Amino acid sequence: MSRRIFVAALIAASLGATAAQATGDPQNGSALFTACMGCHGIDGYRNAYPSFRVPKLGGQKVDYIVAALQAYKAGTRSHATMTAQAASLSDQDMQDIAAFVQSQGEPASGAVASAAGRDKAAVCAACHGEGGISSAPSWPNLAGQHRDYLEHTINQYRSKHRQDPVMQGQVMALTDADVRELAAYYAAQPGLFATHLTN
Repeated sequence: MSRRIFVAALIAASLGATAAQATGDPQNGSALFTACMGCHGIDGYRNAYPSFRVPKLGGQKVDYIVAALQAYKAGTRSHATMTAQAASLSDQDMQDIAAFVQSQGEPASGAVASAAGRDKAAVCAACHGEGGISSAPSWPNLAGQHRDYLEHTINQYRSKHRQDPVMQGQVMALTDADVRELAAYYAAQPGLFATHLTN
């Protein structure tokens, strides 16, 4: 195991061990998620500028959703709409939304054998799992996510607009072609899905 993968695995385990232990109420989360439906509940809905499809949330990890909402609220992760949405959420609200999102079902699994970027994705497996389904609670599933959203996110880490020491260490050597191949690989895997409210 390379030193970078080992360090990433240690950080992932540490984050998982210290993650918030509060549990969310998916029913209240469903009510709170109505404010999210205008973007995350519409298949293929796009962010205006820069243009990319908003991420699929169905089946995403609770701890990751909570951490992302906390980062938007704190201003350490930047997106005007998400910052505004997260500003009024309590920690319990975030747990409830995350519990609702995860309650929509487990992402499908099983790697697509011949997708582009498979070799480059091997280094990502320490945190994001084989085929993009993470076993660590704090690291997001990537499988099935929109290709253009993945490209946008990787490029945010490359430009340091999104900060994470592990991710910065992994992506800085990537070329534009590498980013496209990785995003295409993960987007081709069975995994995340759009979240829809049910009655």
